[in-house]
Amino acid sequence: MNVAIIGNGGREHAICTYIKKSNKIDKVYCIPGNAGTGHIATNIEIDIDDFKEIKKFIKKNNINLLIIGPEKPLVNGLVDYLKNINIKIFGPNKKASQLEGSKIFTKEICKKYKIPTADFGIFKNLTNAKKFLKKSKFPIVIKADGLAAGKGVYICENKTLAIKAIKEIFEGKFGKAEKVLIEEFLSGEEMSYFIITDGKSIKKFDTAQDHKRVFENDKGKNTGGMGAYSPSRLINRELDNKILDKIINPTLKALKDKNISYEGFLYAGLMIKNNEPYLIEYNVRMGDPECQTILPKLKTDLLEIFMSCVDKKLEKQKIDWHKDSSICVVLCSKGYPNKFRKNIEINNLELLNLDTKNFCFHAGTKIIDDKIKSNGGRVLNFVSISNNLKVARNHILRNLDILNWSNGHYRKDIGFKVIED
Repeated sequence: MNVAIIGNGGREHAICTYIKKSNKIDKVYCIPGNAGTGHIATNIEIDIDDFKEIKKFIKKNNINLLIIGPEKPLVNGLVDYLKNINIKIFGPNKKASQLEGSKIFTKEICKKYKIPTADFGIFKNLTNAKKFLKKSKFPIVIKADGLAAGKGVYICENKTLAIKAIKEIFEGKFGKAEKVLIEEFLSGEEMSYFIITDGKSIKKFDTAQDHKRVFENDKGKNTGGMGAYSPSRLINRELDNKILDKIINPTLKALKDKNISYEGFLYAGLMIKNNEPYLIEYNVRMGDPECQTILPKLKTDLLEIFMSCVDKKLEKQKIDWHKDSSICVVLCSKGYPNKFRKNIEINNLELLNLDTKNFCFHAGTKIIDDKIKSNGGRVLNFVSISNNLKVARNHILRNLDILNWSNGHYRKDIGFKVIED
């Protein structure tokens, strides 16, 4: 069968790698892909916002399965746009994707279905938001409603900073904003929790702990993710049941009550306090870099899982995992998450020690004049699996030394809460 994967990040390279392992695959295309996918599949230069060109390509190349990696085409309705052509699509439709596309949509579901989350207020103007702030405790969280590439969240220590954040959102820093969300600040530890669903049944798809801050010891600005490890150190049977009973199942019921069917990955960003889960946000796709961290642990054929999902036969699909833990360290361009240079050559990739337990997934890379060059803020994802996370991380750090990319920076302490130095 012919498969096309939408996206060009580390998540998509990892998905491409594991899809390729299936003996049912004839051809894999990545739209637009990166230098890593270019070595194992065929990259197609189409803008992921250009639905018309994507549709044309799918028809011309007899694509049987389309896998949508990033959130933007899902939230913008690519699944709905392609519904009249004969193709199986892995990913939720536009209405279901509101779980990520509108924080307010999700918060209103939480309120109605008593899903544990931070207390919140929704405001259409600065005047009413200011009144709310007068009665609020600080720090407080200010959020833009729509997609903001992970950047539309402010943690404000005082009223002055909160008002500045609200003004920036209403002035269009993250696109047109008619509403702003103000939330209480939740203390605890964050965790990423994944499921896959075909609209009828659900299967768990592991957990991870993401490191968002750019500098070691969780200091500095938030990023798209500097690394992760899996499983989360917080997960246990009791917490697992609470997450399903109090958060995941009520959410899917809420969608059903709205006549919305959810199909694909669902990623719950949670805050855990005293073994109690609180929903921070939903993502309607696999996380990045969590996907790169989790997939190497998967025993079951990934294509088989995707097909059982799109064919609504997930209930009968067994998902098996290796017992090893995994860890991922993200190599970024110097300056990220602020300004950084692109098109910097990356040498020594062929010298890396990679095998069945050690991987390098490309993210912001591109092949230019037969050379691999940087093309983004997060450039490469180094992943290792082992029954000892310290051993796994040391292997990654040795590979980063071998690569010796002078334009890069990375955190050496990913997993520091579970790895004893």
